Amino acid sequence: MEQILETNNKERHVSNADGEAGLRRSGTLKKNIQYIIKNPMLYVLMAPALILTIIFKYIPMYGVIIAFKDFSYRKGILGSEWVGFDHFVKFINSPNFEVLLMNTLKLSFFGLILGFPVPILMALMLNQVRRAGVKKNIQLFLYAPYFISVVVVVGMIFIFLSPTGLINQIITYFTGKPIMFMSDPEYFRSIYILSGIWQAAGWSSIIYVAALAGVDPEQHNAATIDGANLLQRIWHIDLPTIKPVMAIVFILAAGGIMAVGFEKAFLMQTALNLPTSEIIATYVYKVGLKAGDYSFSAAIGLFETFVNIIMLVLVNYIVKRLNENQGLY
Repeated sequence: MEQILETNNKERHVSNADGEAGLRRSGTLKKNIQYIIKNPMLYVLMAPALILTIIFKYIPMYGVIIAFKDFSYRKGILGSEWVGFDHFVKFINSPNFEVLLMNTLKLSFFGLILGFPVPILMALMLNQVRRAGVKKNIQLFLYAPYFISVVVVVGMIFIFLSPTGLINQIITYFTGKPIMFMSDPEYFRSIYILSGIWQAAGWSSIIYVAALAGVDPEQHNAATIDGANLLQRIWHIDLPTIKPVMAIVFILAAGGIMAVGFEKAFLMQTALNLPTSEIIATYVYKVGLKAGDYSFSAAIGLFETFVNIIMLVLVNYIVKRLNENQGLY
C-alpha cells in the first residue's frame, strides 16, 4: 500500500510539473503575441531581411539532396537515381582526400591561430591613441586593405614576389639569386595567410575597438593612482572587458574553419604549387563546374559543412567550460 501511495504521489508531482511547464509556455506565448501586436512595425522592418534569408538561404537547401543522388539533367533532382552515401565514400577513399583535407585544415588553422590575436592587438593600440584626428587617420589606413578586391590583392602579390619584383630585387642584392615564391609550394601557405592578415586585420579590429569604447575611464584613472603601469591596465581592465567578444569571435571563426576562401586560393594557384594550394574549395570547383559532376561536388560541399558544424559545437563547448566560472555565460 505504501508503494502504491508513493507511486501516486510521484505521478501527481510529475503531472503538476508538466502542468506548470505548460502554463509557463502558454504565458510566454501570450506575452510574445501581445508584444508583436503592440510593436508591428518592428516586424514589418524585419520582414524583408527574413524573406530574403528564406529565399536565398533556406529554399536552396532543397538542392542538397543531389549529394545523395546520381544527378541527371534529364531526370531532374527528384527523378535522379538515389545512391545514398556513395559520393561521400568515393571522396573519402579517393587518393586526393588526405592532401585536400590537410591543405584546407592547415590554411584555416594557422590562419586562425596567427590571425586571431592581430585585430585584438590593433584595437588595444588604437585605444591608447588619445587624439581623435590621429586615431581616425590610423584607422583609415588600417581599414583600407579590406576594401581592395581579392583579384587586385593577388595581382599585387604576384608583382611584388615575382623574380623581378621589389622583394626579389632586395633578396638578389644580398644573396645573388631570387626566390621563386609563387612557384615553390613551401611558400604558398605563408603568403596566403600573411596577406590575409594584412587585408582583414584592420577591419576585424572594429568590433574590439567598439567594445573598448565601453570601458569606464575612471577604472584607468584609479588603476594609475594605485601605481599600475600601461601593460597592467591593459591586462586587468581592457582584456577582461573584451573577453566575451573574443570568445564569440573565436567560436564563429572556428565554426568556419573549413570555409577557406576559394577565390584567393584559386587565383594564387600555379602548376608548381598545387601540392599545397589545392584545397577542397578549388577541388569542388574543378570537379563540379569544370567536370560537371554536380552530385560529387555537392557531397564534398556537404562534407565541409558537416566538419564546420562539429568544430562549431566543439569549440563552443570548450569555451563555455573554460569560462563558466567567470560569468561569461
